[in-house]
Amino acid sequence: MKLFYADHFVLPLPEGHRFPMEKYARLRERLMESGLFGTDDFHVPDAASDTELLRAHDAGYVQRVVRGTLDRNDVRRIGFPWSEAMVERSRRSAGATLAACRAALEDGCAANLAGGTHHAFRDRGEGFCVFNDAAIAALSMRAEGRVERVAIIDCDVHQGNGTAAILANRPECFTFSIHGARNYPFDKENSDLDVELPDGTTDDTYLTALQAALGPVFARGKPDLVIYLAGADPYEDDRLGRLKLTKAGLAERDQLVFDKVRQRGLPIAIAMAGGYARKIDDTVEIHANTVCAAARHFRARQSASL
Repeated sequence: MKLFYADHFVLPLPEGHRFPMEKYARLRERLMESGLFGTDDFHVPDAASDTELLRAHDAGYVQRVVRGTLDRNDVRRIGFPWSEAMVERSRRSAGATLAACRAALEDGCAANLAGGTHHAFRDRGEGFCVFNDAAIAALSMRAEGRVERVAIIDCDVHQGNGTAAILANRPECFTFSIHGARNYPFDKENSDLDVELPDGTTDDTYLTALQAALGPVFARGKPDLVIYLAGADPYEDDRLGRLKLTKAGLAERDQLVFDKVRQRGLPIAIAMAGGYARKIDDTVEIHANTVCAAARHFRARQSASL
C-alpha cells in the first residue's frame, strides 16, 4: 500500500494558531513504527500542476494564490497567512491525492497522509483549505481516461461544501457527506447525498446512519473509484467536532466503509481530512488507525485473490 506524504513542506503558521500542522509528521512517524509499512511504502508526491488545479478551480483564483495577490477576505476565509511555502504545500497536498488515486487504481488502495481539503470552492478557499484535492483528483482521473465515475465518501465532521459546489453539475462524480448539522459551514451546499447529524451523536446512531447511506452511494454513484475523506474530527474530544464518537466507533466507521468497498472490488484512495482533538496524539492515533485498517483490508483482499 503506497502512502504519500508532504509533511516536510511545512506551512509556516503564527504561534498559537489552532491548525495542528505537526500532526502530519507525527502520523508518518507513527505509521513507520507500526510494523505494517516499510520505507518503500512512503512516497513524496509531485506538486499538482496548473493543468490539474484548473480542472477544479478558476484561473483567476489559482493565479491569486500562486502570485500572492489574495486579498484580506481571501486570506481570512482560508485561515492561513499567504507564503510561498503555503502555495507549495497546497500543491503537494493536492498532488498526494492525485498520486493516491493513481496508485489505488493500480494496487487497490493508497492513502494521502494529508489532504481532504473539502472546503475549497472553485473561486476561493475556506476553512484551512486552499485547493480542493478530492475534486481535483476526481476530475483528473476522468480527464486522464482512468475512470468513468467517482464516488467521494466524506466522513469529516464538517460538510464537504466546496466539493459539493465544484462537482454539482458533474453527475459522473457522486458526492456524499455525513456531518454535523449545526457545525461549520453554517451555510451548507447540496451534495448528491447529505446526512446531517445532531450535536452529541454517538457511535451507534452515527454507524446506523452511515450504513443506511452507503447503499445509495454505491447504487446511484456506481463508481469505478472511491475517494474516502476519513476525518478524525467526529471524535468526542475534538475541539471543533460537536459529535461524540469514540475511537472504537471511528474504527468501526472505517471498517464499514472498507467492507462496502471491498465487497464491490473497488479501488479506494484515502485522505485524512480534519482532526482537532484537544490532545494531538488522539488525532494522530485516529488517523493512524484508519491507514493501518486500510492496509490490513487491502492485504487481505490481495491474499484472497492469489
